Amino acid sequence: MPILNYTTQVDSFKTLNEIQKILSRAGARKVIIDSNEKGLPVALTFALEWNGLLTAFTLPCNFEGVLRAMKKDCSVPSKYCNEEQALRVGWRIVKVWIEAQMAIIESQLVTAPEVFLPYAVTKYGTTMYKHLDSDNTLLVR
Repeated sequence: MPILNYTTQVDSFKTLNEIQKILSRAGARKVIIDSNEKGLPVALTFALEWNGLLTAFTLPCNFEGVLRAMKKDCSVPSKYCNEEQALRVGWRIVKVWIEAQMAIIESQLVTAPEVFLPYAVTKYGTTMYKHLDSDNTLLVR
């Protein structure tokens, strides 16, 4: 099965706007688009109130990984295997994931901070996941 949304023609910034609207439903108070040196949107940082504090969360869009996956998948035509398309596809996949998380949040199975916790920005400037990945001494083994 080919990678999800590989044929999308929806502009990345349109998808980011849609994501911003979805996150605002979850209580996001600030939303910032993080761009790379080429000006491409590579992450979305937003803030949620958690235990009385405004907490930042950063959702990455690893479009280089998407491009590698598309090139590796022989069912994806080569005309789709370029950086611009991978960026569109990556953000559409992030949007679908957020929509699924919102269903869990809205059904009150979990809270927004709970579902986005791996993406919480630590005092070291990295996400909680990246912090734990580099120093997993907090995890039970």
